[in-house]
Amino acid sequence: MSTVVIVKGKNLYSSGNEINEKSLARMYTQGLFTLTGQSNWKNCLHNFLPMTGNIGIKINTIGGKNISTIPPVSLLLARLLSDNKDEKGDVIIWDRTNRELSDAGYTLNLNRGGIKVFGTDTQGMGYQQNLISHLNIGSLFSVIQSNLITSSISLAILKDHGLAGVTAGMKNYFGAIHNPNKYHDSNCDPYVAEVFDTPYIENKHKLTILDGLTVQYHRGPSYHSRWADKRASLIFSFDPVAADTVGWQIIENLRAKNGLPSLGEENREPSYLKTAEKMGLGIADPRKITIKELEV
Repeated sequence: MSTVVIVKGKNLYSSGNEINEKSLARMYTQGLFTLTGQSNWKNCLHNFLPMTGNIGIKINTIGGKNISTIPPVSLLLARLLSDNKDEKGDVIIWDRTNRELSDAGYTLNLNRGGIKVFGTDTQGMGYQQNLISHLNIGSLFSVIQSNLITSSISLAILKDHGLAGVTAGMKNYFGAIHNPNKYHDSNCDPYVAEVFDTPYIENKHKLTILDGLTVQYHRGPSYHSRWADKRASLIFSFDPVAADTVGWQIIENLRAKNGLPSLGEENREPSYLKTAEKMGLGIADPRKITIKELEV
């Protein structure tokens, strides 16, 4: 059995539609404490993060300000990690390009002090020179993922995807390779699972957090306000497959509620999740997933 924790924020937005940081902090605290069974941050982090090294928070900013994980969400998580981890080491919020990060509202920070924010195209970063060949994958990996970080958290917007069906925590790592365009045939199956199965990701990935503050349940991955649901939720799991499976269920429920066909009826069911389960990466069978729902 795998556990997925869904936390809904009661008062997440102010009258001006700004994020209430105290409410968001409660969502992170209760979500991670429930997932780990701990009641303080030190013990909580010891459950899934090593004592030393850099922590990478891989976000997805390709959708711009309207449908990317916005700065308050990732920066608060980074601060909670930085303030409570025992040993030295940076917390790095990152994605493919500095332009995409800036367009999504991030201020870049490459300095030694504070939380780092930068893209793979930053001078001195880039992609590895040696191609990684694994099953059907042949890619160069961002040196942020391969060399700079020792632990990885996937913090991705939960979205419908025109080819993959669902893009969430696992597919977020397509942003860690130089050629994701090669891996979108056959509903991205088996490619999402096989990219995740590479040592640079599978060995470093410690936690999936799906950003369900706004869920794009149709016509994704770009933003369309007509099919965007403001759910004010975060989804937590140590099982990357279970997290994305629950995200898939949420999207299907929203589609049904709004009179849309299922992803299967549109021939774009995210079959890569079942492939990932067969590869031993996690659980895709909903009967074997325990969902804990909180409202804080």
